[in-house]
Amino acid sequence: MSLVGKEESEKNAVAHSRNGRPFWGRFSSWKPYQTLLRFITASPRRQFIILAAFPILWLLTQHLGPMLQMARVSVLDSYPVAPGTPQYLTLDNYFRFFGDHIFWMPFFRTLTFAAIFTFCTLILTYPVAYFLARHVSRQNQMLMLLLLLIPFWVGEIVRTYAIMILLGNTGAINLALKWLGLIERPIPFMYTSFSMGLGIVYLTALYMLLPLYSSLEKLPKSYTEVAADLGAGAWTRFRRITLPLTIEGISSGCTLVFLISTGFYATPVLLGGPSTTVFAETIAGFFHYAGDEWPTGAAFAVIMFGAALIITGLFQKLMKSLRKGDAK
Repeated sequence: MSLVGKEESEKNAVAHSRNGRPFWGRFSSWKPYQTLLRFITASPRRQFIILAAFPILWLLTQHLGPMLQMARVSVLDSYPVAPGTPQYLTLDNYFRFFGDHIFWMPFFRTLTFAAIFTFCTLILTYPVAYFLARHVSRQNQMLMLLLLLIPFWVGEIVRTYAIMILLGNTGAINLALKWLGLIERPIPFMYTSFSMGLGIVYLTALYMLLPLYSSLEKLPKSYTEVAADLGAGAWTRFRRITLPLTIEGISSGCTLVFLISTGFYATPVLLGGPSTTVFAETIAGFFHYAGDEWPTGAAFAVIMFGAALIITGLFQKLMKSLRKGDAK
């Protein structure tokens, strides 16, 4: 090595290291950093407050804040209004729902569809989660999860259009059935309860899969092995051991899928038909008009949100009682 090259290498070494430590490692001895660190770690209470401040602020501004604003608009006589125009509080927006049965059908249809689609999602994803957690080696589980997550990297609209392409008259399913000679004319899958259900199940599968996988992955295999040694069959082992010990994952997954399903708008519009109108479409219709209709839409949204919370609360209570019964 030449003398010039040696000097350059020594300069680079000095630039990246001092006293045998990497350059970035000296940041820990920086006085402002040390002062900030001592301030944060002065007490466990302060650590908790600082760490919890950002997620709490996010929840208040991005989740609770919009809901409170929606509730406020729901009790106004009109919104938005011109500056200086007086506004009055009223419950007529809520009475409009209870006084006109035309809104009841999409409301109860939404809750029914959400419950059915949640059950279908559970039935379809439980075997996948079971296979992934119990029959795939631990070093390959993350790779399999990554492959399952790939479709969810794109937005809801793109995935909904993928279902439309799949179920269309010239879609992959009809073309495959025609190629096999099973049909002569395309089957009208689109704009039915089936197409909407398939789309919602596809969009919500991940929210069911991950809680199920988490609960199944934590279940010790020795439990089922001992039961098998004692003569229990596969169905008995599943019914008496696996299923009761994964109720928590089932409860979490069903709650997530049900709540999400009650709020879908774009997918029912694109995949559903006149007989599958959901309550989100009714709510959106009020927000398409200015003036007196926005508070009605906000009131209907609050009603839908409250009903979904009540149902999930009762469901959680049922699951909790089942867990206590199994523990006994």
